[in-house]
Amino acid sequence: MSRYAQVLPVALLVLALHSLSGAAEPLAVRLIGVQTLPVRQAFEGTRVGGFSGIDYDAAADRWLAISDDRSEHSPARFYTVKIDYDELAVRTVEVTDVTVLRQPDGTGYPDRPAQAQRGGEVPDFESLRLDPQDGTVWYASEGDGRLGLSPFVRRADRNGKFLAAVTLPEQFAFASGTNAGPRNNLTLESLTFSPDGKSLWTALEAPLLQDGAASTQTTGGTTRLTRLGRDGEILAQYAYALDAWQRAPAPGRTGDNGLSELLALPDGRLLALERSGAEVSAGRWAFAARLYEIDVTRATDVRACTALPDGGGKPEPASKRLVFDFARGGQRHLDNLEGIAWGRRLPNGHATLVAVSDDNFLPNQETQFWVFEVLSKL
Repeated sequence: MSRYAQVLPVALLVLALHSLSGAAEPLAVRLIGVQTLPVRQAFEGTRVGGFSGIDYDAAADRWLAISDDRSEHSPARFYTVKIDYDELAVRTVEVTDVTVLRQPDGTGYPDRPAQAQRGGEVPDFESLRLDPQDGTVWYASEGDGRLGLSPFVRRADRNGKFLAAVTLPEQFAFASGTNAGPRNNLTLESLTFSPDGKSLWTALEAPLLQDGAASTQTTGGTTRLTRLGRDGEILAQYAYALDAWQRAPAPGRTGDNGLSELLALPDGRLLALERSGAEVSAGRWAFAARLYEIDVTRATDVRACTALPDGGGKPEPASKRLVFDFARGGQRHLDNLEGIAWGRRLPNGHATLVAVSDDNFLPNQETQFWVFEVLSKL
């Protein structure tokens, strides 16, 4: 666990120059520390793990963390988590409650065998956000292309009861027999509300099939950032250039890099978490992650483009600036980071940022909580 992470003087210089110029202050963060949950932890009859999305409940000073368990280990669910930290250290992380999410008919989400018998949606929950307008829970599922189950975004009350579904754009749906649509297991990984709560941002983890190849060891792909109305209408869409794989796999093995989560800044910019994996031996992966600041001010709106690029030249993508490279965080081990959320303010008034990892329910992985002090004014 890191107790005192240094801030690079150059980062402070950049902040000062932007402040003098009147430009939007670039985000700068300092790692406070990292804590992990016990491997294979049990809680109220469930197996804790698979944390793929997280959000902060300021009223209760608790975090909600959603599991991407496809109802294989325990029913599809989210957990309530308490994180004890200040500007010096992250002391403890404690799971305090679990909530089962329900389908529209009131039943729990099925695993694959149950779905084959009774129907329903096999879950693969990858992001969770609290509605700033009414406190309800919005969550996104990647779907399952092999079962013909497309991604979805739904809303539930705090007890997990289904309230409503968002009608997503047709381009997010799996289209069998075509070379278009999302790639299986590389769909909706992200969800964040705009600061006023009137719209949402989401993105596919990897490019649509018609938008070109996914990232490789040497080249990055292009996915789409999408701003949606609360009813699912596309309000805007922008190209986003993904990095190449952040780590090299072992000879003859594979890797990936994709957009794992988005988080809105108060001024309308976004944070993007790019998570990368590299297969270092049979069945064993090593991970990397980078946090970027995103600005769409000068980007081309591509919602009318069937494929990228489409006709009249390559669209201007969203700009991106590196905020933090987790590989340089000084930790003995970096796991599969998938979720980011704002946290409570420190006694000095600074905001905090929390990232969480998905342990994939594997004994050689961890559920990690990374806590940062935000040095920029928010």
